[in-house]
This record gives sequence, structure tokens and C-alpha cells, in this order.
Amino acid sequence: MYSIGYDIGSSSIKAALVETSSGKSVAVVGEPNIEMEMIAVQNGWAEQHPDSWWIHICNATKRLISENNIDSSKITRIGISYQMHGLVVIDKEGKPLRNSIIWCDSRAVEIGQKAFDELGNDKCAEQLLNSPANFTASKLKWVKINEPEIYDQIYKFMLPGDYIAYKLSDTICSTISGLSEGIFWDFKKNDIADWLLEHYGVDKNMTPEVKDTFSVQGMVSGQGAEESGLAEGTPILYRAGDQPNNALSLNVFNPGEVAATGGTSGVIYAVTDSLSSKESTRVNNFAHVNYNNNQTRIGKLLCINGAGIQYRWLLNNLDVASYEEMNELAASVPIGSDGVTIHPFGNGAERMLNNKTLGTQMSNINLNNHTKAHLCRAALEGIAFSFVYGMEIMTSDGIDPKVIRAGNDNLFRSDIFSNTIATLIGQEIEIYNTTGAIGAARACELHKGDFDAFRKQIMDNDYVMGFKPTSDKDAYETAYKKWKRELEVILKNE
Repeated sequence: MYSIGYDIGSSSIKAALVETSSGKSVAVVGEPNIEMEMIAVQNGWAEQHPDSWWIHICNATKRLISENNIDSSKITRIGISYQMHGLVVIDKEGKPLRNSIIWCDSRAVEIGQKAFDELGNDKCAEQLLNSPANFTASKLKWVKINEPEIYDQIYKFMLPGDYIAYKLSDTICSTISGLSEGIFWDFKKNDIADWLLEHYGVDKNMTPEVKDTFSVQGMVSGQGAEESGLAEGTPILYRAGDQPNNALSLNVFNPGEVAATGGTSGVIYAVTDSLSSKESTRVNNFAHVNYNNNQTRIGKLLCINGAGIQYRWLLNNLDVASYEEMNELAASVPIGSDGVTIHPFGNGAERMLNNKTLGTQMSNINLNNHTKAHLCRAALEGIAFSFVYGMEIMTSDGIDPKVIRAGNDNLFRSDIFSNTIATLIGQEIEIYNTTGAIGAARACELHKGDFDAFRKQIMDNDYVMGFKPTSDKDAYETAYKKWKRELEVILKNE
């Protein structure tokens, strides 16, 4: 028997077919072949039509069934991961009333800030663990203000994963983890934040029914089966946003466990049992996948916009053929890059730097002595130092890291990058070769509550290697302190 996992991104849809008993990945496909379109009617806006996700889900599902020559009845479980913070609104017939306002759309920033000030910063921090900011609730308020004719037709609001589950099953529901990412959840009351909805003038009845993250969240309907190719009656057993799901995929469930991602942007996602929100303006706090009324598990999420994009920029602008060549060049330069420093904050405003837009800064370059090798090393170190700086923020907010687990992406494949972080933080980094879609498929089994078996599947199938702290800590600390002093000067001058 097989489980199928979906990862609904803003660039593409990934679908994974996994052997249920062993957790072994059979196949992963992506749809469409080219990057999905984002609709930007105005600067700072980003929209996608929810039915485009559904079309690609159906195409990916049919490909997995056909290319692996299996009967749809052999797929007995469905798990869903999805892009966080998006807004989907439907009418009573279940049809989307407008495009989805997705995660990277910034139109509701001022609405969220105004609510934060009017409701009280302390109340929001203590009960929502966040500012309403530019999250889903504030986007819904934007629709109410700017598109009243659409707002008046809304039957339910949803997150992107909720909509795909609805298309599959004709069941409208969400999860505590999902509602918390939209800033609809009151952690003090352990219920819907009705006071926030009242402040925004939103009818509480628009909220989907709440289901457990690991539970039967619906069964594939006749129409869902006809369109997707799955068998009618197949249960949806798991749903989570992409960052909590990424942590789950890396076996991050307990306090002190940290998931790290080194893609275009970097993410640190740490689990805690504390409701502390000291850094709520720089760190987001959401209910983790295993949060429930009896167990507090909060995922603290810190985003570093300037991460892999910095290394990719160098690849595109230096006379080098690959990341592997860049890593070799970087390895020829000692720790500290012979004084060259790069602050890789050239990918927009950095929330962890209080939303300042610094741009990438390259410093201390001697035109007689330094080469592209120094730039490669300084970039890897600068991105790693950004992660360490982020971990310091997380530590000040109560995180006590015990282990860091990361995907096998370009940055974490670099010895320099991973060794720098491991040595400065003083914790091993474990590397796993997995994807969000595979994690979502495996998570279907967690409705049985056997987390040990789930962890074993990850270790048996995904573990690649570990990077332990090295003996060169003094050299790394000297380089980091220099980088940090220079960052403080840059921030002071902004």
C-alpha cells in the first residue's frame, strides 16, 4: 500500500508516492514543468487562483499512478503540505470568489500594524504570540475594506491546504496549526481569537471547523476521485503549512530540536514548550504540528531573506561553472576569508533586522590580494553568520538548541557553511535527504500516534551525514565577532 503527499508551493506542486510500511519514497513528480505564474496587479501584490493548484494536483496524481503502474486503490492515505499565510475565500457553492492572496503579498501590512497598536502589543503577543501583521486575518480584513461586494458573498475563509482538502473531499475544515499561522488562534484561551475577528468585523461563522492535525480530515468524494484519479473514500490524514511540515519531515517535534533550511531564503524553525513571545516582532510563533490542548509545542520561525540567493548571485556573476567549484575555491581560503566580509542582506527587508533593507555589503576587499575565492568563502561565512545571528535571537526568546536538522540543499552540502554554524552554535547539524511532499506522505501514519516508527523511517531512508563542531572554534568566533561588529555599524547608520 502507498501514501501520497502533496506540497503546494507558489512555484510548483510536488507530489510524492511513498510505501506506507517502510516510508520509502517510490517517486516524486512536480507540476507544472515551468514555474507557476504569480499575478501582481500592483507592486507588492501576489495572487494565484486556487483552482490552478487543483489542476496541478490532479495532473501530478495521475502521473504518479500512470508512471508507476499502480491501481489508485493502492493509495490509501493522503497528506497535504502547503504554502503558509495565503487566503482563499469561497461562496456557499464552494467556488473561490477571487484569486488567493498568497504568502508574499504585502498589501495588508498597514492593516495588521494598526490592529497591533489598537488591540495592544502586549495582548497580541501574549494571546496570538504574534502581531496580526501581514498574515491571513489581515488579508481577510483587506478584502472586507476594499472588496465589500466580494466579502458579502464569503461563506468560509480557508488556507491553501484547506482548499485542496476541500476539493478532494468536499469537507471544509482546518487545523489549530493552520489557524495559528493565519493569526486566528488565541493560545491563552486555546480557541479561535474571536476578539480579533470582532475587531476586524469578521463573522466568526466564516471560520472552518477545526480538526486535529493527525486525524481523518475528510474522505475523497466522488467528484474528487473523478478529477484527481484517486479512489473514492481515500482518507486525508494530515495537513500542515510548509515550514511546520518541513520540520516534521526532518524529525523536529520536541523542545530544543531545530529545523534549518538554506534555500533562496534561510529559515530557522525551533520547537519549544514555552509561550514566550519576547521577539514577536522579529520571530513568528505558530502551533507546531503536534500542538494540542494537553501538549504545548510552539514552532518559532525566523526567516533570513538573504541566504542562498547571495551564493546564487555570485555563481551568476563570477567566472565559475558550479556551486561545487565555488566550494572548492572557498576551501582554499582560511577561516575569516582573510578579512573579507559579506553581509548577505540583499533580498529585501529583513524581519530579523527589524525590517531594515540593507542591501548586500561586501567589505575589506584588497584589490591586490583578494580573489573570487575570498568572495566565495566570505559569502558562505556571511550566510552562516546570519544563521548564527538568528539563533542568538531565538536563544534570547527561550530556545535552547539541542540538535539542528537540515535538508540536503546546496548550502548545507558545503562543509564550510555547515561547519561554521555547528562550531559557533556548539551543536551537531544532521543532514537529511528528504522533501516536504515525502514528509507529508509519511505523516499520514501519525494518526496512530507512533512517533518512534515515524522517526525510524526518517533515519532508515533519509539520513545523509552529520557536521559536528570543529576544533577551530577560536578562529570561527574571531571571524564572527568581526562580522557582527560590522553589521552593528551598518544597522546604526541606517
